[in-house]
Amino acid sequence: MPGLLGKKIGMTSVFSADGKNVPCTVIEVGPCVVTQLKTVEKDGYEAVQVGFQDKKEKHTTKPEMGHFAKAGVTPKRHLAEFKGYETEYKLGDVITVDLFADVDYVDVAGTSKGKGFQGVVKRHGFGGVGQSTHGQHNRLRAPGSVGACSYPARVFKGTRMAGQTGNAKVTVSNLQILKLIPEHNLLLLKGSVPGCKGSIVTIEK
Repeated sequence: MPGLLGKKIGMTSVFSADGKNVPCTVIEVGPCVVTQLKTVEKDGYEAVQVGFQDKKEKHTTKPEMGHFAKAGVTPKRHLAEFKGYETEYKLGDVITVDLFADVDYVDVAGTSKGKGFQGVVKRHGFGGVGQSTHGQHNRLRAPGSVGACSYPARVFKGTRMAGQTGNAKVTVSNLQILKLIPEHNLLLLKGSVPGCKGSIVTIEK
């Protein structure tokens, strides 16, 4: 689906037409520059590669410099590919937040906040084992049994256990666009978006 790269600014709230206070996330969308055009003949599929946020040349590798020079654009910090654009773009074209002018809902993907190594109660919502009294003192937040008895005498793959929580790609679908501010490249979406302030997200129709 066609989309753009953006940066999460933070959260706020706005009043709807019927007077309700609606929480929303502010995202700076673009402007993104077309850095490469993928074709079926050369790459096996059609897509448009866009770049977001300028990067200093001293922080750019030689292969990247050649890639951006071929497109005639300055080095970009973040790149992403999108398919299905209705408009035919050329190298160096700028795509702004106006892409979502006639759209009511979008999908947003970002990297969730990392929470480190967590137990099963926080990671998977387990209820804990047993009661907090009657002789037991250290099993309340434990996962309980994880394996079978005699057969197959092993722990099944995918068993929910403690481990690294967060810091993974998360996609939130069908977020309503509350307001579009083209002069500042801002998009106000109803509800929350994964990631911390300043994180990079992809917004798709």
